[in-house]
Amino acid sequence: MDFLHVLVVLLESTIRVSVPLVFAALAGLFTERAGVFDIGLEGKMLGAAFAAGAAAAVTQSVWVGLVAAILVSVALSLVHGYASITQRGNQIVSGVAINFIVAGSTVILGEAWFRQGGRTPALAEGARFQTINFPDADMIREIPVLGPVYADLLSGHFLLTYLAFAMVPISWWILYRTRFGLRLRAVGENPGAVDTAGISVIWLRYRAVICCGILCGFAGAYLSLAMTAGFVKGMTAGKGYIALAALIFAKWRPLNIMFACLLFGFLDALAIRLQGTPLPLIGQVPVQLMQALPYILTVILLAGFIGKAIPPKAGGVPYVKER
Repeated sequence: MDFLHVLVVLLESTIRVSVPLVFAALAGLFTERAGVFDIGLEGKMLGAAFAAGAAAAVTQSVWVGLVAAILVSVALSLVHGYASITQRGNQIVSGVAINFIVAGSTVILGEAWFRQGGRTPALAEGARFQTINFPDADMIREIPVLGPVYADLLSGHFLLTYLAFAMVPISWWILYRTRFGLRLRAVGENPGAVDTAGISVIWLRYRAVICCGILCGFAGAYLSLAMTAGFVKGMTAGKGYIALAALIFAKWRPLNIMFACLLFGFLDALAIRLQGTPLPLIGQVPVQLMQALPYILTVILLAGFIGKAIPPKAGGVPYVKER
């Protein structure tokens, strides 16, 4: 039973850590399927987290914070879209610029507005998401095996947690069962053919960028309104880059993205669990090594286990309308 308890706690932590990765990886899925590479997921998540924490702290409303996160993330996405779609600039440079600008501006604005070293004030209960407990969770918890799974693993998460995993089949349906999704994937493979059919390549790519902004807004809001009680400087901690790795590892498929994010979340949760714990034959492992473990295994997995990952053919290439 002790092993079951440890396993349930580890899996619950895995789900909690995986949520922003799922949102961000699905966000990158929409843009990259449309032919727009977006390395700025990290910056949009961070900007959304700051906007959510700041707005919720001022208004004491979690919903105002969520809306602020989405608006700021969509605005940053439109900046990236203008630079890479309209102006046909380098998409990698645009994404990196957004990451650096947001990383600096959130600290400056946080210090100027709240005077707490770049943090936002701690959020009260009404200004952050609360966990959702399923019916009779406390009563069912006593049932062997199924009880802890129902009460601790399935129940007790935030609204955005359930939304993140619901977005996986929703994204699959949008991309593979709707006209918009068909056109979006076609734009990423052969934009010339889409343009010949009388469909605006520019508008389709902008819509993909907006979808990316909305999902990154959810990811950032989860970090500051659910996972923690406010914004902390640099709180994304590379999650945007891990989400990109998960997107490539999953070969741009929604269901695979969910499993890849859960894998990376499990590695992160395992690293947190093992910090300070002596291991057999090894002894005390340095904390820094455990913190680096998810990133080390990410490199190993990407280098040797996914095979050849082929991105959309028109990915990263600005479209120039043929005359």
